Amino acid sequence: MARPSAPPGQLSESARPSKPREHPPKSPRRRRKGTRSQRRGGDHEQLHWEVERRRLPGQHEHLDPSGSTSDTAESSPKRFALKVVSWSAVPLHIQDPASQRLTWNKPPVNVLVIRKIRDESLVEPFKEICRFLVEEKQMMVYVERRVADDATLSKDEAFGSIRNQLCTFREGYDDISDCIDLIICLGGDGTLLYASSLFQGSVPPVMAFHLGSLGFLTPFKFESYKTEVAKVFEGNAAITLRSRLKVKVVKDIEPQQLQQEHNGLLPHGHTNSEAGKVTLQLQVLNEVVVDRGPSSYLSNVDLYLDGRLITSVQGDGVIVSTPTGSTAYAAAAGASMIHPNVPAIMVTPICPHSLSFRPIVVPAGVELMITLSPDARNTAWVSFDGRKRQEIQHGDCIKITTSCYPVPSICCHDLVYDWFESLAQCLHWNVRKRQERLADISDSSDTEN
Repeated sequence: MARPSAPPGQLSESARPSKPREHPPKSPRRRRKGTRSQRRGGDHEQLHWEVERRRLPGQHEHLDPSGSTSDTAESSPKRFALKVVSWSAVPLHIQDPASQRLTWNKPPVNVLVIRKIRDESLVEPFKEICRFLVEEKQMMVYVERRVADDATLSKDEAFGSIRNQLCTFREGYDDISDCIDLIICLGGDGTLLYASSLFQGSVPPVMAFHLGSLGFLTPFKFESYKTEVAKVFEGNAAITLRSRLKVKVVKDIEPQQLQQEHNGLLPHGHTNSEAGKVTLQLQVLNEVVVDRGPSSYLSNVDLYLDGRLITSVQGDGVIVSTPTGSTAYAAAAGASMIHPNVPAIMVTPICPHSLSFRPIVVPAGVELMITLSPDARNTAWVSFDGRKRQEIQHGDCIKITTSCYPVPSICCHDLVYDWFESLAQCLHWNVRKRQERLADISDSSDTEN
């Protein structure tokens, strides 16, 4: 069914372009029976939701500071389309941070519940929210098969009726990207990172409850989950679009393609996108880490920005992070913390062998490329949000740019309050004992005559 185009200033749903599959993924195994499965009435109609951007009077829309439209036009998200205005075409205006709101065009139907594995303290909260969603809200709940098959849940006869109605899936085998309307995470920040990895394209809105050891990305308290979930279902919730990194690992590049010109700026053949073989492509929410691995030698890698050699990194490695990831490994390595609404990519060295190598922030939209230096003594290792760690050898390169598929993270209060609250609660940012007021307010340094 054709839908009218979204009015200016809104991000509305667009149809996902069809992609050929070599091996069609298996469908999620359903435990639902009887009238609950019949209620869907056949094929599931994809939920419509949009992120509304409210603009101040006279304010123009800016969604891509680089002014580039090629990447967005070719692979627009399935749930919302970005209207891109050239950066130079209109004057610069600062957008109101509270202007991003989540509204439902249709009520949500399918909810994915992600639970932190190997944490017995989350079994009861998991059962509570599943019972609430299935019995009171009449939702179809998707969970991982290993969660549904947990021995603790299997022995609970009272939860058996709810467990039989859960739809299960397995990571890497079942594709659930087209049938989820809302994600609910129970755990710490790692739970939300895992949920992000399940959706390599458009990501449904994520509601994260703080039940783990860290809470930068999990602003909601579970004690009031019924009230908070009801508010989200009603719509008009504040939302943060957390940018992700699109990462490609390219293997088997010819050595002459990485040779530098005499001025040391442009690598030969770098503009040829067909050079080499892309062995891995991922969407990363926090960071890409390149380190020396088990070697005792310094890591020696070259960093390119839009085809130009910027610097060589000698040390333990380098971190390329999003603003969301600036409060993770990058902060531990000495980088500044960036609000997730700032369009940027941060480059942070890990224990650099140079006192003057400071973390830098580059604009979102540029392409970073990391390769082993020709004279590097050892190989390097790369990981993506702490997962899928692999070795990088001479002739390989890692290409990183801003993804057009952000993670819509639902705010508990608003964009600004939630972020500063997380800094205070998680890192005790700027917490110190206050000075006491003096009884005599005169300057003690004054000399009495």
